[in-house]
Amino acid sequence: MAQLDIVDVGHSYTPGAEENQWALKPLRLTFEAGKTYALVGPSGCGKTTLLNILSGLVKPSQGQVLFDGVDVTALPTKARNIAQVFQFPVIYHSMTVYENLAFPLQCRRWDKVRIDAKVHQVAEALDLDDRLGQPARRLTADDKQLISLGRGLVRDDVAAVLMDEPLTVIDPQLKHSLRRKIREITEQFQPTVIYVTHDQYEAMSIAQEVLVMKDGLAMQQGTPEQLFEAPSSTYVGYFIGSPAMNFLTVDRAAGAFTLGGRALALAWDIPESTTEGQVGIRPEYVKVATEPGPNTFPARLRGVRDHGPQRVLEMEVAGQLIRAKVPREDGVPAIEEFLVHLPRAKALPYTDGRLVLQS
Repeated sequence: MAQLDIVDVGHSYTPGAEENQWALKPLRLTFEAGKTYALVGPSGCGKTTLLNILSGLVKPSQGQVLFDGVDVTALPTKARNIAQVFQFPVIYHSMTVYENLAFPLQCRRWDKVRIDAKVHQVAEALDLDDRLGQPARRLTADDKQLISLGRGLVRDDVAAVLMDEPLTVIDPQLKHSLRRKIREITEQFQPTVIYVTHDQYEAMSIAQEVLVMKDGLAMQQGTPEQLFEAPSSTYVGYFIGSPAMNFLTVDRAAGAFTLGGRALALAWDIPESTTEGQVGIRPEYVKVATEPGPNTFPARLRGVRDHGPQRVLEMEVAGQLIRAKVPREDGVPAIEEFLVHLPRAKALPYTDGRLVLQS
């Protein structure tokens, strides 16, 4: 498996277009060997363009693509030693499961003993070892997708496995188990995986690192925990999480931030020049309070949404809408007006849509 480097790569499908109109704005990225990455964002954000540039299906308008330091920008797909998994499983229906997994190795003239050992190793990891003799056409869509992935894992020379929304056509009830299986086998075989999806839950559950994209820009790259706990922008805060992060407009008076005229303590120093901004806090960290205290504010209940084992309380604080995600057993406040607590360590400051943290 290879390390993939994107060096000042940008792309426009329209010759002569201004850079701010490019499908992919120039960016630098490194995908480390043996790690699983997810590219996530709405339709048209540039994630599939980036994947196609990595695969060789699209030649970028500028920049270089490096595999282990070797410039492959001008190389066709077949010369890059990559495996691709698409939305619809690409397998040979006339072949058995065994023959599908063995085919890439036969093309590379592996001997039969080595092929057999590798196919059985991968089939066992995919839970397909008891169906190796079955025709592939008889399998379910999720099993066919696993074969597509397995065909990349059997090869020792694969630089990376590129996956373009592979669970789009999978039955929703099967998606959870298939996500878990993909995570298990990528952890076992440790290929370099670039996984494209519009589903933030899918990205967070499969990848070791997630790259959030918008309008051809890389907004933030980090672990799922980093994106959840400290979004670098209000865009990432809105995009990651369900419900999205709360953002409350606050004022600064006498060196302190206030919310609705009440002091709001933060764990971070903020530039003195900041007179107004926003504070972001996840609904999971907003708590109903029983007694007044630091960072407690009057709230008025506006609605309740049922999320199965949890409820989402919609309330008004200082004239602004805020949500709290609470366990079902905590119940719903019995009165319309009550107090909520915004933990100091979980309230993050934002100015001009960007996270501002100073040590």
